Amino acid sequence: MKRAGTLRLVSDLSNFSGAARLRELLAGDPTVRVRYSSDGRHLLLLRPLGAPSPQLLVAVRGPGEELERAWPAGHPSPLDAFFLPWPVRPALILVWESGLAEFWGPGVGPGWRLLQSTELCPGGGARVVAVAAPRGRLVWCEERQAEAEGHLESPTASLNHCVCVRSLELSGEAGANLGRRHILLRHCPPFGLLASRKDLFLVPTATTWPGAVHILLIWSPGKGKVMVAAPCLGLSYSKSLNPERGDTWDFRTLLRGLPGLLSPGQPLTVHTWAPTPQGLLLLDFKGTVSLMQSHGGTRAVGTLQEAPIGPAGSAALGTFHGTLACVLGSTLELLDMSSGQLLERKVLSTDRVHLLEPPAPGMRNEEELEMRRGLRLLSALGLFQIGWEAPQGLELPSAEDLVFEEACKYYQRRSLRGAQLTPDELRHNSTFRAPQALASILQGHMAPSTLLTTLRGELRDYRGLEQLKAQLVAGDDEEVGWTELAEQEVTRLLRTELMGDQLAQLNTVFQALPTAAWGAVLRVLQLQPDGNGRLRSQAPPDVWKKVLGSTAAEKEPPNGILPLFELLCHCLCRLEPRWLPPFVELAQQQGGPGWGGGGPGPPLYRRALAVLGEEGTRPEALELELLLGSGRPKAVLQAVGQLVQKEQWERVLEAGLALGPSSPLLQSEIFKLLLAEFAQHRQLDAHLPLLCRLCPPDLAPVELLLLLRSHLPDELEAPTPFPEPGAEPPLTVGLLRTLLEQTGAQRQPLGPVLSLYEDILHDPGTPPPTPPRGPMTTLQALDHPGSEAWAPSGQGLCVTDTV
Repeated sequence: MKRAGTLRLVSDLSNFSGAARLRELLAGDPTVRVRYSSDGRHLLLLRPLGAPSPQLLVAVRGPGEELERAWPAGHPSPLDAFFLPWPVRPALILVWESGLAEFWGPGVGPGWRLLQSTELCPGGGARVVAVAAPRGRLVWCEERQAEAEGHLESPTASLNHCVCVRSLELSGEAGANLGRRHILLRHCPPFGLLASRKDLFLVPTATTWPGAVHILLIWSPGKGKVMVAAPCLGLSYSKSLNPERGDTWDFRTLLRGLPGLLSPGQPLTVHTWAPTPQGLLLLDFKGTVSLMQSHGGTRAVGTLQEAPIGPAGSAALGTFHGTLACVLGSTLELLDMSSGQLLERKVLSTDRVHLLEPPAPGMRNEEELEMRRGLRLLSALGLFQIGWEAPQGLELPSAEDLVFEEACKYYQRRSLRGAQLTPDELRHNSTFRAPQALASILQGHMAPSTLLTTLRGELRDYRGLEQLKAQLVAGDDEEVGWTELAEQEVTRLLRTELMGDQLAQLNTVFQALPTAAWGAVLRVLQLQPDGNGRLRSQAPPDVWKKVLGSTAAEKEPPNGILPLFELLCHCLCRLEPRWLPPFVELAQQQGGPGWGGGGPGPPLYRRALAVLGEEGTRPEALELELLLGSGRPKAVLQAVGQLVQKEQWERVLEAGLALGPSSPLLQSEIFKLLLAEFAQHRQLDAHLPLLCRLCPPDLAPVELLLLLRSHLPDELEAPTPFPEPGAEPPLTVGLLRTLLEQTGAQRQPLGPVLSLYEDILHDPGTPPPTPPRGPMTTLQALDHPGSEAWAPSGQGLCVTDTV
């Protein structure tokens, strides 16, 4: 059965603030740039540089005031503008060519106010030519004027740009927290920047160096990699590019190290670029549409019946449910992305149409569920939605049916009888009153109450989930749909009692779609990195209590089904192993008595170690991090012992110092362990300052010397002034002095010296004065008892001065 495309009017723009100005700009300027907020309530229109005022308009649907700004002649207008997520309503960032960035947010009332201004290019001498705002970051391409002036005669004079990034985090009233500036790419040509949900595309422009017009780059921040691709040559290479590790690339060095990329290639004759969740769409001047994916591969999607009319012709591309939508002038064409077949062609009443980006995933409201069924088009005539009509015969379950079906499963799990419950039985049996009361509320037979208000969100999620399942069954089985389905299912299951079927179903979802499942967990637990390699969470204690539910000690889960905590650890090991130790540390901080963190059963670090496998087969780095972060003395000492065996002295010292004053006994044990190594070899001499910092404050010098004496190696031969060639140098007093001064400074005596060794620590450093010399008399042996033992036989020891 052939599907029919529908174009439905959603709004005539009258419910937007500043509707008259909005229609005027959409109808009068074909080059206006349009952006859509993630909540679907804000429209941003930005006119290009040099356009008449107003250059910026932000319209709000529903309650709220528009933001309209104009810059007089001679004052540049913003280069680009973006919406940023905000708890109440989106914030706005404006970026100028000079590098100035302004953050606008909601004011006390319904209006807007300037929150913060900052300079992206401190020191001047740079010009921003392109900017993008992928999730949690601000990326821009800037031209270095100083470098350009110094290389005017160079054949690669256009390689005077660089691509920079700064982390971006909104912080309430303070505006935004921008991280330090990091250069991703140096000495590169000017690139255009296009951001999708996961990737950033660096595409060539009209002013790009001729030797690189056939090359584009795809940076995936989540993977810490960059793909360098040349579609015309069929080449793509992957390189590491992670700002957190300090990665940076010189564009010239990068190309020289990738064979074949500098071969002469045809420039990319692209009329329109369009980032989508599937990748980057490319429309050339022949009407052919191609899709470049994040791994660098390119495939043809289809060919339009009409080609763009020159570079100035308007074109817009978008995707929804496996369908490519292309607006070319006043023509709308729908193509199947799998086969390239033309599905439908419509003639529009205007040639100034903008395709809007779909809303960000994670917003569960009725409008977003409606928007995900199609793609939205904006023109001066209104806001429209293009989508597919549901096939005939596909009936979606009603809210009442969903109530009885879910109640049937709920009661069946708790029933002791063998007979199977049915929805019809629940409808007519007076024993089960709760589902009947809820169904009557939904049918309108009972006035809305607190119960309906409480359950409205959950029922809406159920209905949206069933609608999405029905659409996927009907044939819209694209990756985005399955990802959204997994996210919704995980979010729903985390709100239930995770036992039996629910836990088994959650395990199945994590096995099939781990990335989407973990994304849902991130939102539920509200996990965020704090910039120091740790995680923080704002989830309520009830959520963590469910995550850390204790299991039977030392028992395998039935049928291979992992409890929720083990399931999350296993998923992290597959996706991002480096975040497993911070996650376990955060879980240990959240755990309460009887939650599996501090109650009966194995501690959390042991449960995480069990996920890694048997002892001896686990990744050593992860095992060490889990043991050190456990806070358990035996586990920490086990990790320290392993590090000592590997002679990683600095790591051991840092682990001991990180314990802080809250664990003095454990610190003392680590110090004694290192002191034993210090007595036996000289590998710790370079780390003596850290060893002194680790020294317990209550340790006396005599105790220190006694500890060292017990660990000194046995001397099989008489000591010599200098060690043999190749032999280990012995421990000397000079090396001990720093440690003895450390202990002496902490226990400096106020009265007389009580220890045999403490007096050397308080030596004034100046020898006593020399007595005056004068004539000496002959010393007789009888004047000194025992002189025979040292005086020559038959002689006295005469000491005279020669005058």
